[in-house]
Formats: sequence, C-alpha cells, structure tokens
Amino acid sequence: MRLINIGFGNMVSAEKVVAVVSPDSAPIKRIVQEAKEAGNLIDATFGRRTKAVLIMDGGTVVLSAILPETVAGRFNGKEEASSGGEAAD
Repeated sequence: MRLINIGFGNMVSAEKVVAVVSPDSAPIKRIVQEAKEAGNLIDATFGRRTKAVLIMDGGTVVLSAILPETVAGRFNGKEEASSGGEAAD
C-alpha cells in the first residue's frame, strides 16, 4: 500500500483516492456538506483553510490544507512526502 502525505503528517492510501479537487465550486461544497451529514467526512486541516478535497473510492471525503497541485505532485512522485517546503505543512 502506497501512502501519500496530505499535510501535517496525515496520510491516505494512494489506491483509494478517486479525485483531488479544489473546494471552491458549489458542487464540491455540496459533496463536502453531504459527507459531513452522513458522517463520511475526515477533516485533516488542523483548523486551517481547506485547499483540497480528496474523494475516496468508498464515499469518504477528506479535507486537506495543502493545494491540490501539491497533492497531485506527491502522487506522481515529484515531491517527497516528508518535504517541509510548505508553510501549511
């Protein structure tokens, strides 16, 4: 199992992630709200602003405080998971 760092030492399984999206659009906000109501939301932002929403294959939604581009780079191996180069990390 390959784990991806989504900020603050939190990891998700790379095989379970379906999408990494920005939280700004109305449909994504609706998905987050529905997951919260259903008890399927994991908030990994540590109180910071949500910058990425990860949609998992089991219907779970994970909130992250790092940019979607950064998460995608970690999936592609372009950035080390232990990198401390971000202020939010």
